[in-house]
Amino acid sequence: MKKLLGLIFLFLAVASHAQFPDPNAKIYDPVKWSFSSEKLNDKEYNLIITAKIEKGWHVYSQFIEEGGPIPTSFKFQPSSDYKLVGKVTESPKAVTAFDKNFNMQIAWHKDQVVFKQKVSLLVPKTSIAGTLEFMVCNDERCLPPAEVEFTIAIQAGSAQAEMTASEPESDSTSSIVSSDSASKTLLPASTNSIQSDTDSSSGSLWAIFIAGFIGGLAAFFMPCIYPMIPLTVSFFTKKSGSRAKGIQSAIIYGLSIIVIYVALGLLITLIFGASALNEAASSATFNLLFFVVLVIFGISFLGAFEITLPSSLVNKMDEKSNQNGFVGLFFMAFTLALVSFSCTGPIIGTLLVDAVSKGSYLGPAIGMLGFSSALAIPFTLFAIFPSWLKEMPKSGGWLNTVKVSLGFLEIALAFKFLSNVDLAYHWGILNRDIFLIIWIVVFGLWALYLLGKIRLSHDNEINFLSLPRLFFSMLILGFTLYMVPGLWGAPLKAISAWLPPQVTQEFDLYSNRGTVPAAAAGTSGKKYSGLFHAPHGLDAFYDYEEGLAYAKSVNKPILIDFTGWSCTNCRKMEASVWPDKEVLRRLREDYVLISLYVDDKTELAEAEKYVSGFSGKKVNTIGQKWSDFQASRFGTNSQPYYVIADHEGRVLVPPQAYNLDISNYVNFLDQGKIAFGQK
Repeated sequence: MKKLLGLIFLFLAVASHAQFPDPNAKIYDPVKWSFSSEKLNDKEYNLIITAKIEKGWHVYSQFIEEGGPIPTSFKFQPSSDYKLVGKVTESPKAVTAFDKNFNMQIAWHKDQVVFKQKVSLLVPKTSIAGTLEFMVCNDERCLPPAEVEFTIAIQAGSAQAEMTASEPESDSTSSIVSSDSASKTLLPASTNSIQSDTDSSSGSLWAIFIAGFIGGLAAFFMPCIYPMIPLTVSFFTKKSGSRAKGIQSAIIYGLSIIVIYVALGLLITLIFGASALNEAASSATFNLLFFVVLVIFGISFLGAFEITLPSSLVNKMDEKSNQNGFVGLFFMAFTLALVSFSCTGPIIGTLLVDAVSKGSYLGPAIGMLGFSSALAIPFTLFAIFPSWLKEMPKSGGWLNTVKVSLGFLEIALAFKFLSNVDLAYHWGILNRDIFLIIWIVVFGLWALYLLGKIRLSHDNEINFLSLPRLFFSMLILGFTLYMVPGLWGAPLKAISAWLPPQVTQEFDLYSNRGTVPAAAAGTSGKKYSGLFHAPHGLDAFYDYEEGLAYAKSVNKPILIDFTGWSCTNCRKMEASVWPDKEVLRRLREDYVLISLYVDDKTELAEAEKYVSGFSGKKVNTIGQKWSDFQASRFGTNSQPYYVIADHEGRVLVPPQAYNLDISNYVNFLDQGKIAFGQK
């Protein structure tokens, strides 16, 4: 009879789930682990742990600092039969990139990665057991961290070590259940945080090129270059003898500028190497160096001193520029690059620093391609159309204004590199408040300078404000005022990627505005209420059974929110969709919210621990419990995931995942309420 009832219950559960099939619901198992050993000598062996990763997915490296996604880690059971020699190594070298969502450098592996641990045997024969923990993500979702237990049998002295390794407890679901590692910081990547290797590199290189192009346009309007345009164009039109030859000379001159600066970018890569550039992107030493360099460049632009090249080098290039033909034009372009270095040097330095910080070996060359293109195109166009020179603004004090403005901008950007180091090493010096104060002061002084309220020693007196100057001063002053509420905790979404995280804010009134204290909201007596807190003052439950029982008592449908402590997409939904007044009203009035954290590491009470009938794995933590519940009940294991259900746990409408369309979410909630009313 019990078996019959069980079959009937299973049939009803499957039927209720099939009523609203979710086309995106899927159990993902993108990583296959294998275990073996490699003999080094009669007593020493390498334990070899290999992960084969499906295309489009990646497993994180062991070497990720605290505050990022969970790294791959290994625990070997202590034994008197062997001792570990050194630490676990991994190959090939991990792919690295800076992730703005985590505000740190992260590293991951794709396709395949091999981990090796050297061991020394103290007995003739033994079995080495252990557990590995890993996290796998793709461009759209991250799976909860999973644990894999293994055992490798080794016999000393044998030519080929015997290997017996246990597969994950349930191979088809090895990536479903969370683990109980000591690590408490789990951060599933967002949709945009880590892209595939190709897409990420492509997007980064385009960003570097555009930044270089903008830098080249800025350099074009510097005092060292802008006044030279009429002289250079006059040289082409008069010395060439004919307009056709003048155009040809101008094109060669422009191409020479591009070749010279791109060669500089390639030289940077060749000198330091691709690996050094990748290390520079995450190195505290390099980030501190970048900070100092940019501050020096900024002070130079403010007029404290000029950065120049040796005059002998400039004179030597100038002599060679007198030669006829292509060689003369090339060295003429080289002379321009050297003579204008006092103006362009800080811009070039900033671009190279930015390119290196992105860790791309092509970055410096691409940045210089953008810079030189913006610099070469105007020279070439003015030589082809010399009549355009009449429309150019005359040289004057405004050129120095451009130079000083870039100085303010470089000083502001320098603090981003200092912030990177401060966050990575948890110094706590440059928190969000201090960072904003620095930016407000810098941009405020910049606005006052443009308005003529501040004059530097080399500035001319301003008798009136030109329209461009007034426009830019209004823009910068407006940006300065925009940042001021951030001192009280305003999120400042437009520049949040540049700021230290909100949690570093010491004086934060905004986050507490409109929230309801836990006791007032009735959360103090709820299970796990001391561990979790819902955003926007929502009265949420953190245990499914408890939330379901309360929903029955108030006759409301439940909204199950499968989330994670550091799920970036979950936070984006909570910051962008949930605060909407229509969404928030529905969440408060129409539903009982049950937030289930699939990555929490809190141990369950002994009586609550169990072995999953779905995956066959041990469930020891809160996170494992809700991860197993999500996978077994709803057939998916990615977050965020929102399910509307009735008092029997039956799904009322198709579940929703990550979608920032507010109207879609409102419709989702409305349809769920209607469906519940029709039951």
